[in-house]
Amino acid sequence: MYKISEVADLIGFSVPTLRYYEELGIITPAKDKNGYREYNEADIEWLRFIHRLKQTDMDLKTIQKYSQLRSQGDQTIEKRMKLLATQRNRLLAEKRKIDDHLAFLESKQATYKKLLADRDR
Repeated sequence: MYKISEVADLIGFSVPTLRYYEELGIITPAKDKNGYREYNEADIEWLRFIHRLKQTDMDLKTIQKYSQLRSQGDQTIEKRMKLLATQRNRLLAEKRKIDDHLAFLESKQATYKKLLADRDR
């Protein structure tokens, strides 16, 4: 079992963030007889997954929805897949935009290289 401070160090979320996620119902750690949070390996894996979702820029509201669906069991797999597909599509759109920006910059660089080469002849 892990204490909240250990989990914060392990996953990379702050203690207040973990408490906030608990308040939102995204995580539900067990509590010992004194009321201290105790995280098990399954909690750690779930938090690692949440961390990855955050890295994809998935918003907390969607993560909260995903968490609610997850807690309802396997009958919600298709709905969870749709949430992941929506996020994937957002990332692909962002990637296309970035690729377009890179192509623009590379084109401008090629133009300048040609101008420099012509000037130095």
